[in-house]
Amino acid sequence: MSLPKEPRQKMINIMYLVLTALLALNVSAEILNAFKTVEQSLSNATKIAEQKNQDIFKSFQRKLDDPKTHDKAQIWMPKAQAAQKLADDLYAYIENLKVELKKESGLKLVEGKEEYKEDDLEASTRLFISNPPEGKGKGKELFDRLSKFKQQLLEIDPGIKTEVGPTLPLDLSIPKTNNKAGQDDWAYNYFHMTPTVASITILSKFQNDVKNSEAQVVEYCHKEIGEVEIIYDEFQAFAGTNSTYLMPGEELVITAGVGAFSKAARPTVSIDGANVPLKPDGSAEYKTTVGNSGSNTKKVRISFVKPDGTTSTVEKEVKYTVGVPAGLVVSTDKTRVFYQGLDNPLSITGGGGDEKVSLSVEGPGVSSHKAGPGQYIVNCESLGMATVTATDGKRSQKVTIPIKAVPPPKATVGGKYGGPIPANQFRVQKGVAAELKDFVFEGVKYDVLSFTIYCTGTGFTENIGLAEVTGPYFNAEAQALLKRCQPGTTVVIDEIKVKGPGGTRMLEQNLSFTLQ
Repeated sequence: MSLPKEPRQKMINIMYLVLTALLALNVSAEILNAFKTVEQSLSNATKIAEQKNQDIFKSFQRKLDDPKTHDKAQIWMPKAQAAQKLADDLYAYIENLKVELKKESGLKLVEGKEEYKEDDLEASTRLFISNPPEGKGKGKELFDRLSKFKQQLLEIDPGIKTEVGPTLPLDLSIPKTNNKAGQDDWAYNYFHMTPTVASITILSKFQNDVKNSEAQVVEYCHKEIGEVEIIYDEFQAFAGTNSTYLMPGEELVITAGVGAFSKAARPTVSIDGANVPLKPDGSAEYKTTVGNSGSNTKKVRISFVKPDGTTSTVEKEVKYTVGVPAGLVVSTDKTRVFYQGLDNPLSITGGGGDEKVSLSVEGPGVSSHKAGPGQYIVNCESLGMATVTATDGKRSQKVTIPIKAVPPPKATVGGKYGGPIPANQFRVQKGVAAELKDFVFEGVKYDVLSFTIYCTGTGFTENIGLAEVTGPYFNAEAQALLKRCQPGTTVVIDEIKVKGPGGTRMLEQNLSFTLQ
């Protein structure tokens, strides 16, 4: 663009050029947030891989102590430890690079929280591309360290090179780019003019690759001896009855025995859909104040890891009976709360007969109607408290009952909540489901309205795959991403919006899958 001679117009044109340049350098907040979401999911996936490695090393030690497997463990455990040492050293090196990069972007602590310029486009170039004195040229050093790690890992044992080498998730190929200036430079294609938060995500991706590579080698070494063992190290005597309320002539059944628990494989226990915390010995104890007259049932769901390493789930029903008192009693039929958006049953027992009983329910957005003798349905539009007052002409009872939201569902893909999954199995999935399991009310349904899918790693080295999906099923854009997924790809599904009782909500949960 030619510049006019008139000074004022010349200044306006110069300012326009500067503004255009600034706009070209601007990185949107949505893109920065997407990188931060993927970075967090990669960190979570790395922690899962680390925990898996720790469990296998515990099994290594037991096999080393067992005379039957001592000789093989003595051969393979040092090889697994060598892989662990290589991975830990490289992981720490990359972590230090993250700190250096943040410092290049003006890292400072504000009220104990790190702050730095996330959209800085020059910090990555200075740290990884530019040579001293303008920069530090760390990109070539990082590539050399990653290459050396991969080589040393595969040289630990010939079997590792043959069996693990072809599927090792650490991919060091140069990403494809339209920029001819650096098309043969690995570091240039990853870090040149890349926002700081994106470079940190890339570094986390390599940390995840390193830990997953370690996990594959450690698992291979362990399989040369045997599978993971779970030792049941806690025992507890127990006794239970078939009922806590019996009449003369009825049968009493007592079940007694010894239960075995494992601290390493702690079960997940839920009762009527609510998780029950575990005691130090690995068992769960549930206490509640009963209020519903007559026969009652509690649904118990227990998930645990079996000795062969597989997960099993057992569902049981615990039944008990509550006697009917002589007075007027107001009781919820299913829970001690009302749920927003559901038909909540309410019972009135005792008194001088149903025709003499009157009921009033007060609260914000609360309504009720009679469903039968002594039976009522309460509906609640808003959260808060409901006041139930029952009277039979002689006596009255007032009960305050909290109104709660229906618990959020759990999102799944193919019945899985995340973690490792074969790539060919993931590619054929249809979409995302939202399920509410073990809830005291049956038939409560949630519909998936929308979600966002991110793909990184193998198959997406040039840029992150991103698709926004409306509805529960993968759209054409998401299906195109799934076709590119392969072993070494990390897929994150986030921003999952569902509709159910109480309206629309965004799930705090996200799904992170590591494809194998």
